[in-house]
Amino acid sequence: MERTPFLTAGFLVLALTSLALTSLALTAAHAGDYQAGSLVVTDPWSNATPKGATVGAGYMKITNNGTAPDRLIGGSTDSASKFEVHEMKMENGVMKMRPVQGGLTINPGQTVELRPGESHVMFRDLKKPFVMGDHIKASLVFEKAGTVDIAYDVLPMGAKPGHQTPSKSMQMPGMNMPGH
Repeated sequence: MERTPFLTAGFLVLALTSLALTSLALTAAHAGDYQAGSLVVTDPWSNATPKGATVGAGYMKITNNGTAPDRLIGGSTDSASKFEVHEMKMENGVMKMRPVQGGLTINPGQTVELRPGESHVMFRDLKKPFVMGDHIKASLVFEKAGTVDIAYDVLPMGAKPGHQTPSKSMQMPGMNMPGH
């Protein structure tokens, strides 16, 4: 059977529609943004943990749109026995990690980013490993804004938001993606 331009164009439209729907589904699965008073919590995420791991970390951005400072003073999750706000600092040439005393301050007009190697949430005594694609439900407690329920997107080990490569399962026949 001879291919006609209409059939080839029809296949292309079908393929692009399928790709767009897949992208929409992935976007819909994203944890999203959360509001507590004048604070906005954006893009909470964590990495998958290896089997047997007892700790995990959570990351996010917190923006204070108000006129007074607030503090992240704690939180909780059913996924771990302990939820701690940690900071990392260089002291005498040695990187040290410890719980933040008094909470993590977010000043008016400021966005604080919790990220690997810096301030982060520490999940201790994990009840089970974090698995890529899961959403870890948690509550953040702020000194003034109160409590807000969020969900951390679990990314592949070592991945960071916006720096992921599409998985092989998302490839379409005939498409070549770097790194695959």
